[in-house]
Amino acid sequence: MERGHKSFDEVVDFHGHACPGLALGYRVSLAALGELGGRAGDEEMVAIVENDSCAVDAIQVVTGCTFGKGNLIYRDYGKQVYTFFRREDEEAVRIAVRWTPPPESATEKEMWKRYMAGERSDDVMRAVHDRKSRKMQAIMEAGDSELMDIRRVGIEPPAMARIHPSVTCAYCGEKVMEPRARLKDGKIVCIPCMEKNG
Repeated sequence: MERGHKSFDEVVDFHGHACPGLALGYRVSLAALGELGGRAGDEEMVAIVENDSCAVDAIQVVTGCTFGKGNLIYRDYGKQVYTFFRREDEEAVRIAVRWTPPPESATEKEMWKRYMAGERSDDVMRAVHDRKSRKMQAIMEAGDSELMDIRRVGIEPPAMARIHPSVTCAYCGEKVMEPRARLKDGKIVCIPCMEKNG
């Protein structure tokens, strides 16, 4: 595994903007590397993420666990929980974010409500960015124990990434991974064409 870690600026470059979710993912990633060692160059480490938030982009950049390499597994539980598994010795760590942001003032709540309703006035944008900046600063300065619960766990080793042959859908003519293909009226079809031509 690779030593050293990516900077928060590199994470922001990948994601496109700085935000509290990205900062949480960055801190979770650093904690995981601290527990299990260096960044994955290939599939040495696996990350199992239980949400699809901004934090996951930070996890990809910092840990080297990505969807494309098959060592980032997404479970749609809507939880700020991340499990990291090191293949060489089957060590795993589960990190659950428990950080609670500082309370918001009535004005901040009102500005956020206006922002969510689509208002982008200078006052609203300034208030939203100021609040996000304070949250990010608090996240980056907090101790690990303030932000998250970190514990060693035993898990079943995740399967290695598999490469499957592609087949051509009889309806749309597009390539589809063989295990995702379906059979309809004796023809190989992709899932969208199967659903569309029900």
